[in-house]
Amino acid sequence: ALRVDGNETELELHATLTIAKDKITLDFEGTSGCSAKGINVPLNYAAAYSVFAMRCLIGPDIPNNAGSLALFEVVAPPGCILNAQPPAPVAMRHALGQMTPDLVLGCLHQAMPDRVPAEGASCLYDLPMRHTPDSAHAGHRSFALELVHNGGTGARPSSDGLSATAYPSGVWGSQAEIIEAVAPVVVWKRELLTDSGGAGQFRGGLGQRLEIAPAGDQPFMVFLSVERIHNAAAGRAGGQPGALGRIRVSGHEQDAPGKCELRIEPGEQLIVETPGGGGFGDPAQREPEALERDLALGFVSPKAAQRDYGEPS
Repeated sequence: ALRVDGNETELELHATLTIAKDKITLDFEGTSGCSAKGINVPLNYAAAYSVFAMRCLIGPDIPNNAGSLALFEVVAPPGCILNAQPPAPVAMRHALGQMTPDLVLGCLHQAMPDRVPAEGASCLYDLPMRHTPDSAHAGHRSFALELVHNGGTGARPSSDGLSATAYPSGVWGSQAEIIEAVAPVVVWKRELLTDSGGAGQFRGGLGQRLEIAPAGDQPFMVFLSVERIHNAAAGRAGGQPGALGRIRVSGHEQDAPGKCELRIEPGEQLIVETPGGGGFGDPAQREPEALERDLALGFVSPKAAQRDYGEPS
């Protein structure tokens, strides 16, 4: 089972993986019902991402074709949030659909513990932005774009996770220069987030911190549908969870929820911290040279090294 942030309330995704002689069946029985909002997932979307995760580990050297994919069956009760039925809204299906690989890998870990990575950020941190209606009426620049950013992947059984890297999606992060060239915004900061990767013999990949602001006197809107704000990527085999995601607007006391609409005024900054991946293995087993490198590069702070690894600060 995998607990996710959801929208109105937290949700549970369940899966049972059955391996038979002639096929592999994934069943989402027990998964929470649909939401009133657009985070519902059609079964074909959930199946595509789930089978992709399985194919990364089961016969990865065999090309994808009708024959190799026919062995995988994905089923779910109609009306659960991974098998949404019309007229359920599905516009933001990526938020939960991209969490299904972690759900599937949790099943495979029981059969292949030495090959399955820890959980990762998984859901892309999409930041759809556009001009505000009042700024357009005032003659300001009209624009609409969707920024894509990533958290860290889970640590692997024999190596650290990848930082600010999308999985299961293969989308690259939006580049600051391109963003500023096509929209009236400024990217003030984009950096890896210290201590965001879960501690372990192999460390989870780091998330990143972004600070984005209006370029002049024109506000903008951002529409959020992200995950891992309340439920961190879990570690495996004694590894610790990655850092939670966090979104806020400078000058505001409260953090923003993962699903909402925000207005960023001139003088304010949108601050986004993407989640880190979970660690793999007992942190006490991490090679001293690897921890020294993490400290030298700023991936792990001295305080966290002492807390998580027992390294003298």
